[in-house]
Amino acid sequence: MTKQEVRARIEQIGIIPSIRVSSKEDAQFAAEAVSSGGIPIVEITMTVPGAIDLISNLVKHAPDMVVGAGSVWDTEMAHRCMNAGAAFITTEGFDSHVVELAVKGNTVVFPGALTPTEVIKAWQVGSDFVKVFPCAQVGGDSYIRALTAPLRDVRLIAAGGVNQQTAANFILAGAVAIGVGVDLIPRDSIRLRQSERIRELARRFMGFVESARAELASRKIKPT
Repeated sequence: MTKQEVRARIEQIGIIPSIRVSSKEDAQFAAEAVSSGGIPIVEITMTVPGAIDLISNLVKHAPDMVVGAGSVWDTEMAHRCMNAGAAFITTEGFDSHVVELAVKGNTVVFPGALTPTEVIKAWQVGSDFVKVFPCAQVGGDSYIRALTAPLRDVRLIAAGGVNQQTAANFILAGAVAIGVGVDLIPRDSIRLRQSERIRELARRFMGFVESARAELASRKIKPT
């Protein structure tokens, strides 16, 4: 899948499930469950034991799944993830060197940023998206709305505290996508291997995004 195709898939689906669990087996189960629920995108965080090997395995055996690397802290880690086949790189904070490495490697990248200054800098160095993190703790959807007003060209991803009650509001506020963790992939669902519960949550979050986008589209239709 090309960089342009990965970027388009992220924008189309509008949801990035973040998998942060204590074992590679749990992470693989979560990735397969959420993908079978209709969200063929997963972010394997570097806090998962054996994360890079898992990324490589998923890339080889699940070609329809967009597999990315999350919580990437430095260029060495980013390089290893890219070599494993990660379709995207994302971070919790802004590191221009990681962004520049991904851009040179023709890999989709969306660093974490919080302040307007960080968001602008992240966009200027070539990020495909900018992940506003942590979002809920600094005002939630109202903060996204405040950023999108002057920064309309920046593709923002809202992450941190996104749940069933807030998902649609982030899209309505201007985020092109949302990053979701345990509210989409509950820890007890992984422990109990409840794949159907995760699939149902995936469908539910997709519904939130679709309904919000439909509402935005209807707002643009003005009476003649």
